[in-house]
Amino acid sequence: MAKFKSSIPCGAVKILLFWSVLTISFSAAAQMDMGMDHSSHSGMAMPAKFPTCEGSGLECANAATPFLSSDGRLYLAWTAGGVVSVARSSDLGKTFGMPVQIADHGKVLDAGGDARPQIVVSGDKVFLTYAFFKDTHWNAQVNIAYSSDSGETFSVPTSIVKDASSQRFPIVALEPNGKLFVSWVDKRLVAAAKGTDHEMLGGSIAYAISDDFGHSFYPEHIANKDSCECCRIGAAVDPRGGVAIAYRAIFPTGVRDHASQFISDVGIAGPVRRISDDNWKTNVCPHQGPSIAVSESGTFHVAWFTQGSNRKGIFYANSHNEGKTYSEPQRIGVEGSNVSRPYLLALGNHVWLTWKEFDGHKSFIHLKESVNDGRSWLGEEVVTGADGYTDHPLLISRGNDVYLSWLSRQNGYQLIKVGQR
Repeated sequence: MAKFKSSIPCGAVKILLFWSVLTISFSAAAQMDMGMDHSSHSGMAMPAKFPTCEGSGLECANAATPFLSSDGRLYLAWTAGGVVSVARSSDLGKTFGMPVQIADHGKVLDAGGDARPQIVVSGDKVFLTYAFFKDTHWNAQVNIAYSSDSGETFSVPTSIVKDASSQRFPIVALEPNGKLFVSWVDKRLVAAAKGTDHEMLGGSIAYAISDDFGHSFYPEHIANKDSCECCRIGAAVDPRGGVAIAYRAIFPTGVRDHASQFISDVGIAGPVRRISDDNWKTNVCPHQGPSIAVSESGTFHVAWFTQGSNRKGIFYANSHNEGKTYSEPQRIGVEGSNVSRPYLLALGNHVWLTWKEFDGHKSFIHLKESVNDGRSWLGEEVVTGADGYTDHPLLISRGNDVYLSWLSRQNGYQLIKVGQR
């Protein structure tokens, strides 16, 4: 397959001058997570507003994404004040070196929990991806940047594709064979169908693969032409090869339920397989994408948010046959509680599941573990909590150790060891 080189420089797309303060304010509010989910269907109480933090430093970050390298260094990418930054820590996040600013997009940076920057590291090579808005209609561009000196310097950010429509919510996975897998929500098919008799809703799930750590990519492919346009994609490497993805698809009659697909190690997308029949028929953007993890046995573990007519809340299910069938969904948290942002990680046949709960005043991070590939779960525990603004909880690992990564305005950035295989 022929490759293309990314060639659109950061900032080449000029932002329209009529971008109003009102629109910007709405964009920021829509993407900030104040301990609740963003769906207008949720019916959950909003916490009090808190003062806005100004600046591009980690203390003002609204979303931070970690990666633990094989040498034990923590790389952290975050967005704050319209700036995308990266810094390293040699003591598991207690202190960080001088941050490197990757790009400054100001108020048009696509910032928020579901739109967080993504980062992966291999040796002295670092790859980063994020998105920014090109116009007032939520059309965005996914940029990529890379470093060959352990994050000391980065390339000028460029578009991951040549297509001029919209790309948002990138996710990246580093495969065991060294290839980079990047997936995003793509609107080229929606743009092409506009004004015809076959107009489309939402977006599409696209992906591309690089075998030179992001310097170039093979031509992108569409995995599913019908997906929600405003929810992140979940991606997880299968230890046996390939990548599993999960996302909010659009099924016939406008139902927005979740689906999974397996992308082989040679880049071939498998069939779209429905995770659960929640029957959520809506045109509202929930801004809550799913999480997926793949265990050593190849079992898919998935967690997601829904407000369907068949079930409402946060749920977990697994599949032992690459998504052909899934187990009966299990509710996460207590029914009726303000539960959101589940995240999964698998090591061997151990699986960890974390999520956030808001009690009307404070956000708490919950965690539970399965030691038998999701067949049963040990009792849950509350790991930490904070008042005010909080990011989504994430799980990362190094060797056999598992860590909770969490950012809050009250406590700053935390990397907490929560388990061991």
